[in-house]
Amino acid sequence: MLDMNVKQRTIQSEISISGIGLHTGKAVNMTIKPAPEFHWYKFKRVDLDGAPVVAVDADNVSDTSRGTTISQNGASISTIEHLMAALVGLQIDNVLIEIDGPEVPILDGSSRIFVEKLVETGLVDQEADRDYYEIQDNIVYVEKDRKVEIIAMPLDGYRLTCMIDFNSPVLGSQHASISNITEFKNEISGSRTFCFLHELESLVNHNLIKGGDLSNAIVIVDKEVSREELDKLSGLFNKTVEVASEGILNNIQLRYQNEPARHKLLDMIGDLALVGRPLKGHIMAARPGHAANAAFAKKIKAEIKKDKNRKNLKVYDPNMAPVYDTVQIMKILPHRQPMLMVDKILELSETHVVGLKNVTMNEDIFMGHFPEAPVFPGVLQIEAMAQTGGILVLNTVPDPENWLTLFLKIENARFKNQVTPGDTIIFSCELLEPIRRGIARMKGVGMVGDKVVSEAELMAQIVKVKGN
Repeated sequence: MLDMNVKQRTIQSEISISGIGLHTGKAVNMTIKPAPEFHWYKFKRVDLDGAPVVAVDADNVSDTSRGTTISQNGASISTIEHLMAALVGLQIDNVLIEIDGPEVPILDGSSRIFVEKLVETGLVDQEADRDYYEIQDNIVYVEKDRKVEIIAMPLDGYRLTCMIDFNSPVLGSQHASISNITEFKNEISGSRTFCFLHELESLVNHNLIKGGDLSNAIVIVDKEVSREELDKLSGLFNKTVEVASEGILNNIQLRYQNEPARHKLLDMIGDLALVGRPLKGHIMAARPGHAANAAFAKKIKAEIKKDKNRKNLKVYDPNMAPVYDTVQIMKILPHRQPMLMVDKILELSETHVVGLKNVTMNEDIFMGHFPEAPVFPGVLQIEAMAQTGGILVLNTVPDPENWLTLFLKIENARFKNQVTPGDTIIFSCELLEPIRRGIARMKGVGMVGDKVVSEAELMAQIVKVKGN
C-alpha cells in the first residue's frame, strides 16, 4: 500500500513531555530520543540506579489490570499504550524513551498530545527498509468466558476494526475502524480513555487513579446517582459534577459519538506494538482489553518465530541433478543394503550437505515394523540424517573410502510428522562450528515437502579404518 512507509523512521530531534501518571499520581518527565535502525521502542528508567532499559516486547508484559505494564532488568513502566499508539500511528520505528518515573504521563487521556509533539519535532526516514511482519494466515485469539475474539487476517496494509459491548444501557454496542494506519492521527489519536462510574468509585476507594482530575477520562454513568454521591465526587475532584444528557459525567464533552470504541481501537494499536515490529494485516476485535491484546501480541510473536524457522528451511526438488548418486555414495560410505539410508546427495559445500532418502514399502524394515500401518522409524531417520552428515565430514579428507564416521552424541532429537511409504525425505545438515580434529557438530533437519518430520543436533567423528 502506498500509504505505508517503506523506510524505517525515527524522530528529527529529542522532545520532552511532562505530566502526571494516572494511577500513581506521580509527576514524571519523559524525553523521547531518536534511535538507530532495528532498535524499536525502549524505555530507560533514568531515576533508577544503572538506568535500566525496558524493551517494549510481549515477553516483558507484567501487568494488564489497569493499562499495560512492562518490566525488565528490575524496572517497570506502566500505562505505555497511549504513547505506543502514537508511535505506531505515525509509523515511527525507533525511539528511546528516557523517563524518571514508573508511569507514562496520562496527559488528556488520549494519544493526541504525543502525536502533536512527535509531528512538531519532525520525522526522518532511515536507510533500512521497515521490518514488517505480514500476516500470512488467519491468527485467532478467543476468550470464551469474556466473549473476547481477536483475529488477524492477511492484508497489504494495516486495517483495524473494533467492537465493544458492555451490556450498558448508556454505552451499548459501539464500533470503530480505520482502513489504513495513516487515518490514526485524525480519526483515533484524540479518543480519550473511559471508565464507568462504579469503577471510578472503586478506584478512588482503593487509593488509585491519583492522577485523575476528571479532565482526562470519560466517566460513563451506568446507574442511578444520588445528589449525595455527586456532591462527594464534586468535593473529591474540586469541581461541580453532574450527569450530562449522554449518560456521562459533565466533566468533558465527547469528541466523537463512539469515542469509547475509538479509544479501545487506540489501546489495541498501542498494545500490538508489543509484537516488536510493524504489522501488515487486518485486525478485527470484539470486546478487546489490555490482557487480551497482550496475549494476542504474544500469539503473533509465536507465529513470527515459526515463520522464521520455516523460512530458514529451503524446500528442495527431489528430481534435481544430484552431486552424488547411490553408486557414488557407496564409494564414500561403508554402509550397504539394508543399512544404506541415503539415495542421493543434492547439495554439498564445506559447511552443509543435503541428502535424499526414498521410503518404499518393499524395504526390509516394514516386514516387522508396523507392517499393517507402515511408519518409517524415527531412529532410522536419525541414522539417515547422520549418514548424510557423514558425507559432509568425509568430504574433508582426500581418501573418504579409508575412513569411518562414528556417532558421538545425539541431542534435541524431535519427531514432528510421520513418514510413510511413498514419502521422500530430504535431509539437510549444517555445521554448528568448524570441524576440529575430525569432530563435527551439526544441526540436521528432515523434511517431506515443506513439512519438518525430524530434527536433531548430531556430533560425529571420523576415524581411519585399521590397516589403511
